Amino acid sequence: METGRLQQVGVFHMRQRMTLMVNRYEIRADDGQGGEGELVAFAQQKRVAFKEQVTLYTDSDKSEVLAGFRARKALDLASGYDVTDAAGAPIGLFRKDFRKSLTRSTWHLEQPGRPVCTGHERSKPIAVLRRLWEFIPLLENIPFFFPYHFDFAVDGENAVSVERKVSLRDRYVIKIEDERLDRRLVFAQAIALDALQGR
Repeated sequence: METGRLQQVGVFHMRQRMTLMVNRYEIRADDGQGGEGELVAFAQQKRVAFKEQVTLYTDSDKSEVLAGFRARKALDLASGYDVTDAAGAPIGLFRKDFRKSLTRSTWHLEQPGRPVCTGHERSKPIAVLRRLWEFIPLLENIPFFFPYHFDFAVDGENAVSVERKVSLRDRYVIKIEDERLDRRLVFAQAIALDALQGR
């Protein structure tokens, strides 16, 4: 889908497909009836390299680059991730706020010329339960099965939500209410929420 048309779409569906060696993500535009429509972004990366660099393509053949993101410092994930377009020009960045994430995961999404968009886990009780889960013997190795969602806001106004659907496979609905936010930047952040949060 051409970038201008992409900016006009407000709802997307993201699926993760995992293998032993590779993480794959498919992002599709909503079909207007709440279902999955046209494929607009595809990412595939070796699992060992996923936390450092990811390339998003316009299709599953990987014939054309849509965008990409890369860790500013490989060993310091708090430094953030730069998001670039197909030509390598900056679109924006996202970073995890590790201090605030001690009690509820918090991310900052930044696009040049726009105020910072801050996202939190929607439910404080689920956030606390998720942290306790990791400290309970035997449970720590079992995936956390409660879906948890993220809401991003700019100056108190909702901008983006990423909702995980109850499913055997990781499925998300991405809703963008701020029409000025670059969709490619939002896609990068949504993939990072799954890949880097261990969702």
